[in-house]
Amino acid sequence: MAKIKMTTPLVEMDGDEMTRILWAMIKDKLITPFVDLKTEYYDLGLLYRNETKDQVTVDAANATKKYGVAVKCATITPNKQRMEEYPQLTEMWKSPNGTIRSILDGTVFRAPICIDAIKPVVKNWKKPITIARHAYGDVYKSVDFATTEPGVATLTFKGESGEEKSVVVQKTDGPTVWQGAHNKAKSIRSFARACFQYAIDTKQDLWFSTKDTIAKVYDGEFKKIFEEEFVDYKAKFDELGIEYFYTLIDDAVARVIRSEGGYIWACKNYDGDVMSDMVSTAFGSLAMMTSVLVSPDGTTEYEAAHGTVTKHYYKHLKGEKTSTNSMATIFAWSGALKKRGELDGLTDLVDFGNKLEEACFDTLNDGIMTKDLVGLVEPGFKATAVNSEEFLDAIAERLAKKLA
Repeated sequence: MAKIKMTTPLVEMDGDEMTRILWAMIKDKLITPFVDLKTEYYDLGLLYRNETKDQVTVDAANATKKYGVAVKCATITPNKQRMEEYPQLTEMWKSPNGTIRSILDGTVFRAPICIDAIKPVVKNWKKPITIARHAYGDVYKSVDFATTEPGVATLTFKGESGEEKSVVVQKTDGPTVWQGAHNKAKSIRSFARACFQYAIDTKQDLWFSTKDTIAKVYDGEFKKIFEEEFVDYKAKFDELGIEYFYTLIDDAVARVIRSEGGYIWACKNYDGDVMSDMVSTAFGSLAMMTSVLVSPDGTTEYEAAHGTVTKHYYKHLKGEKTSTNSMATIFAWSGALKKRGELDGLTDLVDFGNKLEEACFDTLNDGIMTKDLVGLVEPGFKATAVNSEEFLDAIAERLAKKLA
């Protein structure tokens, strides 16, 4: 069969460790045999980010703004352990996801990939829960340092008009660590609008949670802006019979566990990071969750919500076979291809993305799975654990038949 044509490239951001290995395999087995793939490639592997002083990450984000659609592999955010592991690093580079989200703004929407053979560990969850994660600021754009002597820290703002505000953070009697975080009203408003619009588009209730009882000004501003923005969406919510609901983050956690699912849970940046992992794991696996960053101008970046699968990578380096779940990475590719097809009016490309996802579900429903899923299936469902490459081969076989 002739390969499906593309007219505009995707921005392709390669990554690290085992997910980088799977990235190449997914392209070779599931995409390039069927699609005349056009991408603008950026290597976001840790060593190349170090070589370019992280400029490659900025370039990739700006290219995403230019072309409108990107697909990203999982990447390493170095900590002290990684600095020892990679002695050639010149700096403990910041999260590439944080850098990209800062440039693109918008909101990350994450939802579990569900199959009938695997039931959520929370027995009353009957529908997927979508996490809407704010993609800017807070701890991901914070600054911090440590001090060793008694003293006082102050937080000061100097306005361009000459206005100055200052507050005492804390007086301390010895060694102390300090952190300063911020967020922008403009970004919070974009977050709110994206959440309300996504709720309308998917016809789901929207929950939003912060801790404004403690962070009265900081989190209080999030709550206030959401209330202000909701005024423009309330009529449509009422028409669709959906609800906007605000509560404290600790109350939200309790309500989520007792719920049946089927709604969007909007969270601040770090809360969304943590809660999306909780939701995905409770539904089955971290590798069974879609993730898409949606900017106010419609720019989208698709990625897997999990990390680089380091343990499997070291097994791979030893020549050992791994059984690594590539579902989330495949769905990042299918989502990006479908979006590119929608924007460019390429129905064949949209159809390919849909058939790729169907082939994944067919493979799982036929009992061909990676090890992380085999132990989760319902009693009586026959599942066989296969290695990483065998899993992709099984999907490719079913995809070819769908496209024939």
